[in-house]
Amino acid sequence: SCLEMCYVSVTMPSLLVGLWGGPGHVPFTACMTQLFFFISLICTECTLLTSMAYDRYVAVCHPLHYPLLMRPQVCIGLSLSSWLGGLLVSVVKTSCIASLSYCGPNVLNHFFCDVSPLLNLSCTHVALTELVDFISAIVILWGSLLVAIASYVAIGRAILRMPSATARRKAFSTCTSHLVVVGIFYSATIFIYARPSRIKAMGLNKVLSVIYTVVTPMFNP
Repeated sequence: SCLEMCYVSVTMPSLLVGLWGGPGHVPFTACMTQLFFFISLICTECTLLTSMAYDRYVAVCHPLHYPLLMRPQVCIGLSLSSWLGGLLVSVVKTSCIASLSYCGPNVLNHFFCDVSPLLNLSCTHVALTELVDFISAIVILWGSLLVAIASYVAIGRAILRMPSATARRKAFSTCTSHLVVVGIFYSATIFIYARPSRIKAMGLNKVLSVIYTVVTPMFNP
């Protein structure tokens, strides 16, 4: 819940201000601050969604071992590693983007400071920054998605082996909302970030950004 409130609070105010008053001036420091918190929170979201998938895997496939496998120390460790990992990735990516030169006109074609719109404004060579962004996206997005998929494959097999329809329905209902969040979030973020070069079509980028910054938190349990 804390993550979702922070996650929405980073992007929604600038979206609402833009819708209400039109384009406005954003200082460079404020833009980099927003980018830092956004990257940190989106990386944390990825790893926490994976942790939630593992939690559901243990609950459905190993219910008798759940108190041991998901004891408080394990939950705290998963949560802390998610937040610290997000902060570390954000420091590296934000430092790379902040070190670039921006010659103007510095008109950001987006409703918040994101990676691709900022790279499109840079007048220096951005190949290294793009490579760092691409590798981190592959490791974080695809890595966490594969773990979530493996968890749900095991959950699906366990549900199909359950003898009664009531048990299958109950087990499936515990995973539905999280499965919807995973599907929406990863499909949008992988299309935007897990690609070797920055996006030129900012219209599509903005639509997809609304999906994973506004729609996804609404479905998150």
